[in-house]
Amino acid sequence: MANTTFNGPVRSVNGFQDISISATTGAVTVDATFGTATSVTTLAATTVTATNLVFTDQNHPTTAAINATATATAAEVATGYITSTSAAATTITLPTGTLLGAALGATAGTTLDLFVDNTAGANTVTIAVATNGILSAAAAAGSGAGAGLLTVASGVTGIGCFRIMFSSATAYVFSRIA
Repeated sequence: MANTTFNGPVRSVNGFQDISISATTGAVTVDATFGTATSVTTLAATTVTATNLVFTDQNHPTTAAINATATATAAEVATGYITSTSAAATTITLPTGTLLGAALGATAGTTLDLFVDNTAGANTVTIAVATNGILSAAAAAGSGAGAGLLTVASGVTGIGCFRIMFSSATAYVFSRIA
């Protein structure tokens, strides 16, 4: 089939598949499937990496649980979703810009939204930054109806969304966005 350009949405009931066909055997290989259970099986390193894909429907198949004051690992933060069920006040310190940048393959302009879920907790969770982590002006001031606050309340309203924006491969700016 030739290349086709569509003007408007392309829809399918059963999803989409990206395939390749072997020039020697003619065997068909499914490279990626896009549907209700979207998966990406291979990525060309020269064009895109798994760590800089941007999905607007943020699904977090893995999460990290931090239930006591601690420094989060880069792998925990890279999940994009941290839960806390602590009865005591908890401070979660983010990893250094160098460690987090390496885990994400970050460059200037890389962003990560981090959700902190304290709905099952019984006390406040506070987020802190480490070396090469810089608080945005709003976060530093702690101003604006919830935006900028570094604490996440417990209970039914206890979810905070934070954005980590890299200014280089080893330094980030941290802001609360919801």
